Amino acid sequence: MQFMKMAQMIEYYMLFALGLAIVALAVWALVDCLRHPADRFIQEGKRTKGFWTGLTVGSTAVALLSLLSISGGILQLVAACIVCVYLADVKPAVSGKGGWYGY
Repeated sequence: MQFMKMAQMIEYYMLFALGLAIVALAVWALVDCLRHPADRFIQEGKRTKGFWTGLTVGSTAVALLSLLSISGGILQLVAACIVCVYLADVKPAVSGKGGWYGY
């Protein structure tokens, strides 16, 4: 019985740490999305700024709600995927650090 309590406690803290990491990434993506001008998104061939702002706001909200409930689940995974796509693909393009631009 003691082993099960310890296993559940470890699982709880691991899910909480994962949730914190997703919230941090989501906030980073949201702040980055808000600070770039809207014409950069169109110029680089990405979707509109409103589209990416909506996705990152939604992902941040889902990540925060999942963190508070510690349920995780598929919605937390979807939020993490959306945020990672923004950070890996859109952020370098709109900041001028991707595509044909030099560093």
